[in-house]
Amino acid sequence: MKFATKAIHAGVEPDPSTGAIMTPIYQTSTYVQESPGKHKGYEYARSSNPTRTALQKALAALENGKHGICYASGLAATDAVLKLFKPGDEIIAPSDIYGGTYRLMKRIFEPLGLIFKFVDIEEVSEIDRLLSGNTKLVWLETPTNPLLKIIDIGQIAQVCKQRGVLTCVDNTFASPYLQNPLDLGADIVMHSVTKYLGGHSDTVMGALITSDDELAAQLKFIQNASGAVPGPQDCFLVLRGIKTLHLRMQRHCENAGQVAVWLAAHPKVGKVYYPGLPDHPGHELAAAQMRGFGGVVSFELKDDSYEKAVRTMERMEVFALGESLGGVESLCTHPASMSHGGMPREERLKIGLKDTLIRLSVGIEDVEDLIADLDQAIGTD
Repeated sequence: MKFATKAIHAGVEPDPSTGAIMTPIYQTSTYVQESPGKHKGYEYARSSNPTRTALQKALAALENGKHGICYASGLAATDAVLKLFKPGDEIIAPSDIYGGTYRLMKRIFEPLGLIFKFVDIEEVSEIDRLLSGNTKLVWLETPTNPLLKIIDIGQIAQVCKQRGVLTCVDNTFASPYLQNPLDLGADIVMHSVTKYLGGHSDTVMGALITSDDELAAQLKFIQNASGAVPGPQDCFLVLRGIKTLHLRMQRHCENAGQVAVWLAAHPKVGKVYYPGLPDHPGHELAAAQMRGFGGVVSFELKDDSYEKAVRTMERMEVFALGESLGGVESLCTHPASMSHGGMPREERLKIGLKDTLIRLSVGIEDVEDLIADLDQAIGTD
């Protein structure tokens, strides 16, 4: 089944009681049992909910996996993965990583005994060198947030499999439409469903997808035992959102590509980070690993002053200044104070994340309006 057909139909069946083509919102906390332990597959809504079940099946299908497990947020999904490990276990992750993931790893799990190594892993040889007998997981983001580095999932997964190490890929920026890490050898895929999968800036959710039965059983146990589950209304909204994922992602990619080219040619713009540009260090790998280059563009101005960057963001009108990404509307974000505010400044500067970096989530509006907005915001001063 092709992607567009899966996006619309996977996991969803007409409601058996009414024939409703859309999965109902099962707004219930519990289910009546015929006899103790004898029920219709549902006991208590923390453990399972029919609306959530439909969404989990749909997400698994989109990532070509067997099992989908949804959580209350992307960080709750990340938290579940980290709970697979015990004190003394070592986890390797990119130094250029979402600030919330960094904060969770460093401030919650490191004090509990997990060991984290944050490294530049664009080079596969670096991973091979760092793997030790204590390494249990390599956590990947590609494209990374917010510098949009590209990491070779297939090669790293192959190295890790040879050493008995799990790989988990945060696939939020690419979405299943552009990239399928399980097909490349990864063990787990993580999504902040809040972003492109939901696509309308109206829900917060996370998800994990795997084809490994044992891992799925562990993650489902954690989902139920820890209780960080999404509600049925949110699941319904995401089920609705993914029906247009393929159409939205096409437009996100088209618009972002044109915005990136325009920015790269602007006399007042310094560096542009977008894997679709031929001079991007990961361009060839992205072209081979992905089916498009995504909807996120980051850039710095030639006038590398904090004041100028702030003034530019404040002037934007079509691009709304706010956190998050992946909605139909365009957003402008200041990573140093927003998405990566939980990362110490010295660590941010070490990886090249300046206080003056501007990240754009390019929406699906008319691209001429987006470019005109950027033009007036960058201005002549």
